[in-house]
Amino acid sequence: MATLSNLDEVEEHIDGLVTCLKRAEIEGSYDIALKTVLVLRKVVGQLKWSSAKELMEFVRSAGKRLMDAQPSVDAVGNMVRRILKIIKEEYATAIGKVEDATESLQDLLMSDTKMDNLSSHVPMLKSIVVDAINELISELETSIENIARQALEHIHSNEVIMTMGESKTVERFLKNAARKRTFSVIVAECAPQCHGQKLAKRLADNDIETIVITDAAIFAIMARVNKVIIGADTVMADGGLKVVNGGGALALAAKHHSVPFIVVGSLFKLSPQYVCSYDQDHINKFLSPHDVMDFSEGDIISKVSITNPVFDYVPPDLVHLYISDVGGNAPSYVYRLLSELYHPDDYVL
Repeated sequence: MATLSNLDEVEEHIDGLVTCLKRAEIEGSYDIALKTVLVLRKVVGQLKWSSAKELMEFVRSAGKRLMDAQPSVDAVGNMVRRILKIIKEEYATAIGKVEDATESLQDLLMSDTKMDNLSSHVPMLKSIVVDAINELISELETSIENIARQALEHIHSNEVIMTMGESKTVERFLKNAARKRTFSVIVAECAPQCHGQKLAKRLADNDIETIVITDAAIFAIMARVNKVIIGADTVMADGGLKVVNGGGALALAAKHHSVPFIVVGSLFKLSPQYVCSYDQDHINKFLSPHDVMDFSEGDIISKVSITNPVFDYVPPDLVHLYISDVGGNAPSYVYRLLSELYHPDDYVL
């Protein structure tokens, strides 16, 4: 086992992020993904390791601690998988450069064994991996803007757009379209937290015609809507979505009225995990029912069971288009994107 350098400092950063995740002090999957990558960059750059295999063990160990702190947040695991893929790719590239160009046929046949072992010493591998992680950070920082640039291709003048909840990506997407298009936005407030009211205010402040409706009015209003644009917490391997609570009802209403259902989300939200539509409890997070019904109403509360879920599941057959950093794709194409982002061996950490 390699001697650790600056172990206390790295452990302090890991424990700090674990505490923040447990207390839900970080809002939004983007901030969680970015902070996860920053912590794992410290693991790569400040711990002393002798091979890519040993480094991956360190990253996987730190990643599991972060994932266990908040199992309902998929962005943490996604970033761990991305960095494991980076290590493997940079190792394979470096090995290819240092090997003799006139290697024998036997050496070529044995190359897969070398790659699987990941134990060969590669000079400067640490700096190469850190540079690749810095590129990943730049990708994260520009992801929302890259999605927003595509807005004019999907939003046209005089359209009525419906959305729900509070999504930074959706907000930037609509604001970018409003530079050259005139359209109306209907925002479902997403009770009981009513995040939609915050989004509606920011859109109205940007001179976008905005209407706030209750969640119960979604089906009645849907007939007047041209398209639904919503953000996602996670895009599953089959193209299904983990979205804000109420998103499932929104998708069903859109399907009934034949309204296109579009989801916008950065690539870091793609997860290799699947979800059964009839077994969603393990992907969800539940808040206090106090927001739904006040504890002072004790007579009623003692007779009913109240749940206050944070997320909802939307099956892939209700989604028409997924817009990511690299363009728009059908849900059925998500598996190809996953193969580019993660190594199959890391789908299950």
